[in-house]
Amino acid sequence: MRKSLFLLSLVFIINVVLLPNAINAQKTKKKEKKPKIEEVAKEVSKKSGLEKLSLAGLKFRSVGPALTSGRISDIAVHPKKPYTYYVATSAGGVWKTINNGTTFQPIFDSQGSYSIGCVTIDPNNQNRIWVGTGENNNQRSVAYGDGIYRSDDGGKTWKQKGLKMSEHIGKIIVHPDNSNVV
Repeated sequence: MRKSLFLLSLVFIINVVLLPNAINAQKTKKKEKKPKIEEVAKEVSKKSGLEKLSLAGLKFRSVGPALTSGRISDIAVHPKKPYTYYVATSAGGVWKTINNGTTFQPIFDSQGSYSIGCVTIDPNNQNRIWVGTGENNNQRSVAYGDGIYRSDDGGKTWKQKGLKMSEHIGKIIVHPDNSNVV
């Protein structure tokens, strides 16, 4: 009796529930219009803007501090020439751009420290650049510096000005009215 009831229920489910759904699905498939081969070829030949873009004229190049170290400690922008600025990197020296960041030149590579905490432009003499060495961000890969440096020619040459044992200099402030007060 139980087997008969089970089989009867199974037949009912197949005939009333499943079979009509399968028949409707087949009818829907028959109604769908298949695209012509010409339409498919036309769609395939269309390219997106990105696919049309050619990068053949570009070449890889170093863009500055990100390639060398990755962490930027400080940035000093020339007040009269905003396209000229100095970038202090935590483990890659000091970099200068004169073309708004299109290219950068390392200007501190021959000095005693590669770890930089800050860079400052003298407000009274924009060719005078101050650099404090030693990253001032305590983490697992911090290098110490060897004091404070000054350039009087926009970063072409440098003089060590003291604080050799300070190890980490995070800020240099030049008095706005008196460059002798640092």
